[in-house]
Amino acid sequence: MPVRNPPINMESLFSNRGVAYQLMINKKLQSIPRLGFFSVTNLVGEWDQRQVDDYMTQGNLTFQIVKGLDIASGFHVTSVGGFRPTASLMYAYARPDFLLVLSPRADLMEYGAIEGLALMEYKPKLNDEWRVYTRLQGLYAHTPKPDIHARSYIMLSAGLSYKEFNFGVGSNFDWYGPMKMNKNSYGAFISMQLF
Repeated sequence: MPVRNPPINMESLFSNRGVAYQLMINKKLQSIPRLGFFSVTNLVGEWDQRQVDDYMTQGNLTFQIVKGLDIASGFHVTSVGGFRPTASLMYAYARPDFLLVLSPRADLMEYGAIEGLALMEYKPKLNDEWRVYTRLQGLYAHTPKPDIHARSYIMLSAGLSYKEFNFGVGSNFDWYGPMKMNKNSYGAFISMQLF
């Protein structure tokens, strides 16, 4: 029986600050279904800047320990921290109307960061094609040496879901560096799932 992979998810938030983009890939191999690949890319392009100064991308090989729980290792790249080897755990629980993802991650190097990511979606059904769409995603990254805040955010989305499209209003609350410099975004989002 072929492996049923989740779709690739692409989302853009068009806001007062600029465009926030997220691409999430989580796929299993057909011939070795416990082995897979997980990748996330986030970036924020600000309206008044030509260069993107806020980006993150990661790529990981994953191995399923038990259904819903994977270990992963690969790389993590950010605009501030550069390229770092990384390892993480990923727990996912999914139903048609509910998704929960929890993922602690650590850089595999001295002076690396540790972080926790949580994502929750709730999509109650309105009829056969339409659903209400709500999402909460949060991240907190900390650098143990020298014991400072590295990066954190809260992303909120609310709207409607039609087939493979989600759209509505969203906001991102971002904090950067040891001084927790804050930048917030408010606007409209659209996301799509590619199967």
